Amino acid sequence: MNIVLIGYRCCGKSAVGKLLAEKLGRDFVDSDTLIQLQSGRPIPQIVAENGWAAFRDLERQVISELARKDNLVIATGGGVVLDGRNVSRLKENGWVVWLQAGPATIGGRMAADIVTGQVRPSLTGADPVAEIAAVLLEREPHYNHAGDIAIDTGSLGLQEVVDWIIDRLPPDFGDQSSLRH
Repeated sequence: MNIVLIGYRCCGKSAVGKLLAEKLGRDFVDSDTLIQLQSGRPIPQIVAENGWAAFRDLERQVISELARKDNLVIATGGGVVLDGRNVSRLKENGWVVWLQAGPATIGGRMAADIVTGQVRPSLTGADPVAEIAAVLLEREPHYNHAGDIAIDTGSLGLQEVVDWIIDRLPPDFGDQSSLRH
């Protein structure tokens, strides 16, 4: 069974996923990274050249591929839940954890993205925090439907989030209590 991390961008999916995979002795896969590797292009270029629909098609293919594998920790793109087929495939062999954070927290993380070293642009050109709030409002029902469990990462450190997830793993994963800290 896989552990699947969903949530808006900059909620910690990649950072939490890497540490969680390390603690559990599993492979970590970031679906957005895999899309870029398989297409040979960064996501902004895919969208600019072919549009969001083409990107979502690639995403659906990658999700289908990952969902057939086992014992992975998968960090998904923020919009993966917008396609019910992705959610269905991921839940067939996955326990889905929704990582949450508020608009101000996400905006701050986007402005100082330590993963890429670049400021992440707004999706619409609007004020980033207002845009985040609007997109979260639109996506919340999708995240809620897809997630088996949810955690607000806004005021927690990386290790705290990982420990929280490990402490709540379903029985299918066995006793993982010795993996904390």
